[in-house]
Amino acid sequence: MIYDTIAAIATPFGTSGLSIIRISGDEAIEKAAAIFKGKNLIKAKSHTVTYGHIIDHHKKVIDEVLVTVFKAPKTFTKEDVVEISCHGGILVTQKVLERILEQGIRLAEPGEFTKRAFINGRIDLAQSEAIMDLIHAKNVNAMKLAVSGLKGDLSKLINELREELLFLIAQIEVNIDYPEYDDATQMSVELIKPHVLNLIKKLNTLLDDANKGKLIRDGVKTAIVGKPNVGKSSLLNALLNEERAIVTDIEGTTRDTIEAQINIGGITLILMDTAGIRETKDIVEQIGVKRSKKAIDEAELIILVLDQSRQLSKEDLELLEQTKNKRRIVVGNKNDLTKAIDLDIHMLSLSALNRQGLSDLEHEITTTLGITDLEEKDFNYLSNVRHINKIKEAISSMNEVVNAIDLGLPIDMAEIDLKKAWQYLGEITGDYHPEDLLNELFSKFCLGK
Repeated sequence: MIYDTIAAIATPFGTSGLSIIRISGDEAIEKAAAIFKGKNLIKAKSHTVTYGHIIDHHKKVIDEVLVTVFKAPKTFTKEDVVEISCHGGILVTQKVLERILEQGIRLAEPGEFTKRAFINGRIDLAQSEAIMDLIHAKNVNAMKLAVSGLKGDLSKLINELREELLFLIAQIEVNIDYPEYDDATQMSVELIKPHVLNLIKKLNTLLDDANKGKLIRDGVKTAIVGKPNVGKSSLLNALLNEERAIVTDIEGTTRDTIEAQINIGGITLILMDTAGIRETKDIVEQIGVKRSKKAIDEAELIILVLDQSRQLSKEDLELLEQTKNKRRIVVGNKNDLTKAIDLDIHMLSLSALNRQGLSDLEHEITTTLGITDLEEKDFNYLSNVRHINKIKEAISSMNEVVNAIDLGLPIDMAEIDLKKAWQYLGEITGDYHPEDLLNELFSKFCLGK
């Protein structure tokens, strides 16, 4: 398939040591050679670098560059690719790009290089999305998860499941075309149903692990909550090891939620230090309290801070009740003072002011999230929301297959839902892809990717 030759800046646009402009297409090498002064790029061997200059219409030098030539099919897009490394000034990079586009080369659309890699069979759709995950990885475990996807680990698993579905569909097709070879009812009960139930079990196992993958990939919304003056802001500052939030002895100092990110145990926590929750007549503080309650509802992890040097107050008890069904860690702060409370639930004792017990809190966080001692095999988790939804749709279709068999419906009714499940799984890897799905996915990529 022949496409336009395209080009785009592949590095972040701005002042830097160098910039890279990528060109891909059948005319990439020829067009680059037309504006290059140096050795003949057309005769250059694949995967080699050539020194020279980009010149304008008057043969005057625009920039001193290094040009790397990659010849099809052993390239990212499986097309001829040229990468021009120029100096990283904004103006010079723009001038080189303009000179390239003057050769009849089109500016690439967002994600178009990766889209071509997919369409040309270099990678599948799940691997394409893994590239984006790798670019935006927030921590080392998110990076490992993306690398696993890029290697095709998830794709291999999905393809194996689709092969099992295809086997079942083929058995039904044979039975429909040659009914004398088998008994349809007997085949449904003895062959199709056990296989489908086993597939549903496998997919549900994937979904059970998907939450871990999502937490690794996207981070964990974590709300630090408590009544005023229990040490929430001090705890935030201690975890960040910086004075991010203002700390005073005056109740209600924090009027609004303060957000920050921190990596703990290879997981990114999106921390929210909330306003102290209490009844107040202060209008501004009331807004802060309202936002704190909203943060509790939206948080994936709650760190409830109590002042263990004082008896539990009405506000403490209300917060304990309000968060009891959430994933939470109860922290007893100010353990350098005399302990005045005794709970019948686990409470982690620490001192945010003296930075004591923070390592215990970090361990408690990873344990509560169920993410400890991750191994290489753990990075095959589903993490992409689109993938998770497709798995759910496939499970729903296969449950319909089981229902149809139990109701004694014709076997071709079950086949319809089996094909739907096969289709949903195929949408994960791109083996089944409506055009609008592709356009939506690749539009989120940067121009040079």
